Amino acid sequence: MAQNKITQNKELNIWEALIPMFFLVPLLFFNVIKVYGDDALGGSNQFILLLSAAVAAIVGHFNKVSYASMIDKVADNFKSTAGAILILLMVGSLAGTWLLSGIIPTMVYYGLTLLNPTIFLPATVVICAIISVATGSSWTTSATVGIALIGIGDAMGISVAMTAGAVISGAYFGDKMSPLSDTTNLAAAMSGADLFDHIKYMTYTTVPSILITIVVFIILGLTQDTTGSTDTTAILESINATFNINLFLFLVPGVVIFMIIKKTRPLIALLTGSLLGGVFALIFQPELVAQVSGIENAKFGFISGYKGVMNSLTTDIAIVTDNQSLNDLFSSGGMKGMLGTIWLIMCAMVFGGIMEAIGALARISKALLNMAKSIFGLFASAVASCLALNLTASDQYLSIVVSGKMYKEAFEKRGLAPENLSRTLEDSGTVTSVLIPWNTCGAYQAGVLGVSVSEYFIYAVFNYISPLMTLIFALFKIKIKQLAVK
Repeated sequence: MAQNKITQNKELNIWEALIPMFFLVPLLFFNVIKVYGDDALGGSNQFILLLSAAVAAIVGHFNKVSYASMIDKVADNFKSTAGAILILLMVGSLAGTWLLSGIIPTMVYYGLTLLNPTIFLPATVVICAIISVATGSSWTTSATVGIALIGIGDAMGISVAMTAGAVISGAYFGDKMSPLSDTTNLAAAMSGADLFDHIKYMTYTTVPSILITIVVFIILGLTQDTTGSTDTTAILESINATFNINLFLFLVPGVVIFMIIKKTRPLIALLTGSLLGGVFALIFQPELVAQVSGIENAKFGFISGYKGVMNSLTTDIAIVTDNQSLNDLFSSGGMKGMLGTIWLIMCAMVFGGIMEAIGALARISKALLNMAKSIFGLFASAVASCLALNLTASDQYLSIVVSGKMYKEAFEKRGLAPENLSRTLEDSGTVTSVLIPWNTCGAYQAGVLGVSVSEYFIYAVFNYISPLMTLIFALFKIKIKQLAVK
């Protein structure tokens, strides 16, 4: 714990540690359910996080935790999320240039041509699972094929919440199982497990979870109306009339995915994708570039081309078609559209940083560990610890690191191989982060896909089956690997 700068205040008891949570959770619930609904991310939730951080700071003050140490921990949290914030900005710019260049409309066009509404949802799970295993990144998967699949589903008349749930379910399968994934490597490292032993051991709970998920989406797909609203002929004609639909546009997402597979940093890959999208917009959609430049009666030229591409990278653009159902789909906020999500992440990091600085996170985890009286209790408390840290620290990495450090010795004392802990960290810490609106993952996915956590929550089937599956295996002692006798 010392290596992770977790402050333990001996005077802090469990009730003191929970005071900020008793303030935060009911207020957020009231704010979202009773007052603002989906508009809560416009700023009210952010302010509640800051108020909750203030409550945590007051608890820390009475327990003699210095103001400077709390601010230092908040600064550390800001530093840890700098990469995520930059990625969010790049995702916003990528979405803008991929819309303007016709990449997303082309994906939607061919998706509508090839995918039947009945099989669309399970196909989305499988497509995103394959991409995320190849890239090792749920975030990159959502920012590329995920955005396109949301558009395809919307054009088919399928609920965007269902599509988002399918995208997230498939994306987090790969985030767990890919050797390229940072969380997969982190969970193995924290528990002391070999990476590939960890991945092999995860298949026991992960494969049943994804199969159940696919079956659920097959059933949901069979409930979709395949006539009337999903007649796509008029939509295809509108897309074709507005954009230059060209298979060469697939080169750009192909380059981005190839770069990620080759272990290029996601930030670099996304920046490359954004710039290539701008270049392809100039080549394939010059009239649209001039249109979004904002210059009155503009014809395509250097100034209108520059301004049009720059607008798509940074601010709101909208491509107007003769089909009203496509107009909301073919709009983008660029980097500006990501500022609300970034604001939420920063406020969450303030709350998580102060909770960590006053010793509340360590105290909550310790209380959960003390409740483990049996093998099943040990697994259940580890799952609860990951969930609690995702709720309070607002970051899946802290959930994995803190829980891994806290439970490693306990699993060893019970004679359990480290793969048990590493699997539990992934089954509960990695996948549940996206189910919490103020967690960095929940905020990211909601911002990128344009679907709030409260909307997609029930459809992110894989993400809440996974922790249940690891508890079922623990309860019935299925594949509970023992430490090798030396």
